[in-house]
Amino acid sequence: MSGLAILIPVALFMGLCGLAFFFWAMHNDQFEDLEGAAHRVLIDDEAETSPDDEAI
Repeated sequence: MSGLAILIPVALFMGLCGLAFFFWAMHNDQFEDLEGAAHRVLIDDEAETSPDDEAI
């Protein structure tokens, strides 16, 4: 029984911390562009280098 007296407040505190971090992320626009990262994977990086750079 004494274990529950410690674990329940710890679990509530961790849940409130997670909720606070979620609201902080929402406030700082961390979830603004969800599809941008998915499209960035498909962008080809080879276009940024010129053929002259490879010859050196």
